[in-house]
Amino acid sequence: MVKHLCALPLEDLGFVPNLEADFIKNPASLREAMKLSETTTGPPSSEIFDLCQGSFFTFPYKSGQTRTVRLKHVIFRSNGIIGRGTMVIRVECACRNCPANQCDWKNKKLVLKMSFPSTTRVSEPTFMDRCKELAQGEHAWVSNHLPDLIWSFDIPFRDRSPQDNLRKKLGDEYERRVMRGVILEELKPLSSLKTAKECAQVFYDIVQCELSISGHHWVWKYPRILHRDISQGNIMVREKNGKKYGVLNDWDLAIWLDNKRDGPTSRFRTGTRPYMAYEQHSVKWKGPHRYRHDLESIFFVILLLACLYSRPDEKQPRPKDETYRYEEWHQSDDEFLSDKKYRTVNAADWEPPVTAFFSGFLLWLITLQDSFRLGFHEQGTFHRAVRLKLRRLHTVMDSFDEDTLGGHLSYEVIVSIVHIFEEEELETRGREWQLHLEKLRQNQVG
Repeated sequence: MVKHLCALPLEDLGFVPNLEADFIKNPASLREAMKLSETTTGPPSSEIFDLCQGSFFTFPYKSGQTRTVRLKHVIFRSNGIIGRGTMVIRVECACRNCPANQCDWKNKKLVLKMSFPSTTRVSEPTFMDRCKELAQGEHAWVSNHLPDLIWSFDIPFRDRSPQDNLRKKLGDEYERRVMRGVILEELKPLSSLKTAKECAQVFYDIVQCELSISGHHWVWKYPRILHRDISQGNIMVREKNGKKYGVLNDWDLAIWLDNKRDGPTSRFRTGTRPYMAYEQHSVKWKGPHRYRHDLESIFFVILLLACLYSRPDEKQPRPKDETYRYEEWHQSDDEFLSDKKYRTVNAADWEPPVTAFFSGFLLWLITLQDSFRLGFHEQGTFHRAVRLKLRRLHTVMDSFDEDTLGGHLSYEVIVSIVHIFEEEELETRGREWQLHLEKLRQNQVG
């Protein structure tokens, strides 16, 4: 059986299309893989791509041509079956089709991200193209906070592949997928930061761009996109001209804001479990994904980093006689996380056990948690009134803003909290919010 399996093309083995992985047919490499499977604590496939260093991968390129890269170090490999999980691998151009000494990727630090989304999911390049189209003029600052996608491609699984056979056998029960690749500029992780203030600036950048802490709010307001998978691993750092910028990476699970009431594009819940909003862990939650869910994810990223790490690149040693309240979030199920996160965002007199290095984030965390707590309380009051049909309350509150929990999580409120760190003002990138903060300061003086 092993002999005949080795004689099959890699695609017939269900492996990554167009990957020249000679190691899979090399007895010495297979023996090495067996040793890894005895020592790894993750799924059997979690270490296999470390053996792919030096292999070649060919993908569709411009004008019907192809391009080939050489795989180097595996930066990230999600747990799971190959053909489902995302991989990020450092690569270099193999220059098979490049003119002599004219490689346009020479000396660039590049990564290849392979993912296997459902065929119906909008691609990350589609969202980024829209962002870059709008990041002009007074919005040009946003480009420093978006990933730089150099090339992208889709490779469908061919007929009679294991994926195709499963689709034929299971019909609509099997979610059709495509192999999606993106070549990107390599960015640095949060662990590369040296000071707490640098971390604060990066988080502020993410809010502006995604929420309007420099990245999140802008994409929510202008291209009208929700990210839906904010995690510690997706917040990156770009160094440019001696400055560091927060970059929100990995937009594979994003949706257009105007389509947020549509059904999910995958059968599985979106997000990275330790950082998902508490509502999303409930079996009763059917959506839609809201702006405040991404904000809650940012809150949990800051919380876990500040409580579990003694420095950005160093996890806090765990005392033998003490259990960290957030350590188990990385291994727990939805029921456990729903309960713990509900208690976290609704607790009175809440104070997290932040480490000394991240002590400056304590004020942020307490103030943000208070905004969540007040917002959820007001939400509950409103919904109880609706159920009981108390018309007299409706004369005061005819509707409730679910996106901002009655204004407690508006962008204005969040910026007022996080634009200052340890009594120092952080850099606000966009002109629109520079003017807003200037007006706020004048009102405070007045």
